[in-house]
Amino acid sequence: MLDQSQKKKVLEEAQVIAVVGLSDKPHRTSYQIAEAMQKKGYRIIPVNPTIEGVLGEQAVGSLTEIDEKVDIVNIFRDSSHLQAVAGEFLETDYPVFWAQLGVYDQAAMELLESNGRKVVMDSCIKVDHALLVKK
Repeated sequence: MLDQSQKKKVLEEAQVIAVVGLSDKPHRTSYQIAEAMQKKGYRIIPVNPTIEGVLGEQAVGSLTEIDEKVDIVNIFRDSSHLQAVAGEFLETDYPVFWAQLGVYDQAAMELLESNGRKVVMDSCIKVDHALLVKK
């Protein structure tokens, strides 16, 4: 799992964040966090098969449907879905798997790390950005 300095480097270098489970409902945490990161200058790609789009971006149904470079995949799904999301993530070449606060699965983390991927779990990307990135 990435330490604070590694998270800082990832956040400073990233430009595109794919958000798995992004809701189109403004009262949902996923919407609020994605909107805040968008306002910080990141391009957001919504990954949710049940919506058309959100935050001015067209949604895709899965990570494998994205046809552009992604720097971070931010996951807003229940921990019970992390192994499935990790499996789909490994079908891509995206470098960073970031599960939001309260979302954690040890087996998924071990699978991702054994495949050379950078992993953050149980950590809010917006909070880490506020603490680590001065821009």
